[in-house]
This record gives sequence, structure tokens and C-alpha cells, in this order.
Amino acid sequence: MTRIHKPALIIAALTLGVGAAFAQPNPKATPESSEVWEPQPKIVTPGDKPNDAPSDALVLFDGKNLDNWVSIDGGAAKWPVKDGAFTVLPGGKDIKTKKEFGDFQLHVEWHSPAEVKPEQTSQGRGNSGIFLQERYEVQVLDNYNNKTYANGQASAIYKQHIPMANACKKPGEWQYYDIYFTAPRFDKDGRVLLPAYVTVVHNGVLSLNHVAIWGPTEYIGWPVYKPYETGSIRLQDHGNPVAYRNIWIREL
Repeated sequence: MTRIHKPALIIAALTLGVGAAFAQPNPKATPESSEVWEPQPKIVTPGDKPNDAPSDALVLFDGKNLDNWVSIDGGAAKWPVKDGAFTVLPGGKDIKTKKEFGDFQLHVEWHSPAEVKPEQTSQGRGNSGIFLQERYEVQVLDNYNNKTYANGQASAIYKQHIPMANACKKPGEWQYYDIYFTAPRFDKDGRVLLPAYVTVVHNGVLSLNHVAIWGPTEYIGWPVYKPYETGSIRLQDHGNPVAYRNIWIREL
């Protein structure tokens, strides 16, 4: 089960200390009294371009192969790789990362098919999904001039949280998500201490702002948390040839 991290305890202690300082004015205080020198933030070198992976990121897809991924049935990931991207193979099953994660920052670029047929509407257009820890789906969908239920459109936490904006580009154009995820915390008996939280930025537009996730994504019914430690990043085969590229993650 995921425990409360030491930084969270440090922040709580500092918060209590600051509160006490405000409650008890100290006439002998100096500017240096409120300076905190340790711990120093680690040095991270950003990428050359805004969407490039920083120095401490794990690159999950570098445009060459799916070595970091497996099929959900445990076999090799069969989605085809071409021209620096890979594409959902309809009927080829979901794929997931070999490694599991707790709290993280995730960058994913994707595009829906450029050709849109007249019968492809609502959830039938460019549908896929990014499952955080294999449980919580950030919806991938072509919502450019394509109306669907609000809690099922692109960048929604599927069937839970409605995005604050529809920032979809035209079909066939590359889009990106920056996802900031905090895993749920459970006590020793498996009860939820804190739910999972997520922030989603879609094409540079804030879509979801630190929303509490109700539990694992359910297509029918209501979510219920069950205790666990960590989980993989899973990409959904929903029968549409959605393409992905430049996927990296920072463990927090």
C-alpha cells in the first residue's frame, strides 16, 4: 500500500512551524530566521524544446521500439512502429509499461486518424485512453467538432471529471497531454487516507486542476477503491488507429 511520503511529513511540520511563528511573534527574529536551506532541490536539466524529456525522465517511447511495453496478456506489444510513432492495432489488445509507478509527471503525444467517416461520431471517433496505474482513464478522443457526453470527452477522467475546456486540434494533428498524478494513500487496513489526484494539461490548456479521483474507471456503475502499491501506464485499444509518440515520465 502507498504510504505517506517523507516530503509530505516535512511539509506538514513546516506548515505547523509557520503557523506557530505567526501565532507567537518573535521580536528577535531576523530575515535569516525564516530561511530554509535544506534540502536543496535536485538539479534537473530541461529538454531543448518544451516537450522534450528532461534529464531525470524515463523515456517510455523514443520513436524506435516498444521495448518498455508489453501486451496486457503478458506477450510482446504488437502495435506497429513507423516514422517515430506507434499506432493502436485494432484487435491487438491494450499495452502497458513493464515498469510500475507511484506519483509521476507524464507526457504523451497522440493524434486521431486524419480521415473521418460520416458514421464516426461521439465515442466512435479516434477513441483510445491512457490508464494511470492501469486504473484511472484519461480519455483520448477526437472531439474536434464532435460532441459527446461531457465526462467522456478528450482529457476527461472517464465518466468522472469533465474537462474545463475542449482544446482538441483537427483530426490527424499531433496533440499532447501533460499529466501530473498523485497516487492514493491507504492505511494498514486498506482504507483510503487520501484519494488519487490528477492535473491534466491538454495542448497547453489546463483541462483538469488537481481533481480528486473517485476510484478506478468503470464503464458501468460507480468506482470503488481497493488498496494497492503501484501500477503501470496502460494504453487502450478501442478499435481506432490512434497514434502515439514522445512518451516520457518523471517519478515524483
